[in-house]
Amino acid sequence: MTEVGVDEVIGWEAARSIAKWTDRTSAKWQSTVREAAKQSRRAWVPTITGPMSTPLVAERIQKASIAVVLEPQAETALASVALPEDGDVIVVVGPEGGVAPDELSTFVEAGAIVGRLGDSVLRSSTAGVAALAVLSAVRRWR
Repeated sequence: MTEVGVDEVIGWEAARSIAKWTDRTSAKWQSTVREAAKQSRRAWVPTITGPMSTPLVAERIQKASIAVVLEPQAETALASVALPEDGDVIVVVGPEGGVAPDELSTFVEAGAIVGRLGDSVLRSSTAGVAALAVLSAVRRWR
């Protein structure tokens, strides 16, 4: 995601997350984004934040210009979502087991749109990159 243009990566402690955030997680993610920023010749290194609980992520969603929760069964295609000209765009990528129904409800109540990338289900490590590429084609690369 760093190479494609993400500004911030937020670690979220989803109900279905298998991996747990540790002190090593932050250090590993910082190293990864720093090296990816160098490799892709980015002017700045994305911020790593976390871990955040579902209510804290919902607060960030409320403050954003737009937020999309990726869900393979969603009716709305991510490519059809109209983006604002400025402001924060948040994309929530769930864990491998998917976003739990109560988490999805919390995010929708906070103002998020539920969107899908396509017909196939992507792994969480791929979904973030694919979503950022779709959104960048609409907003940054035009």
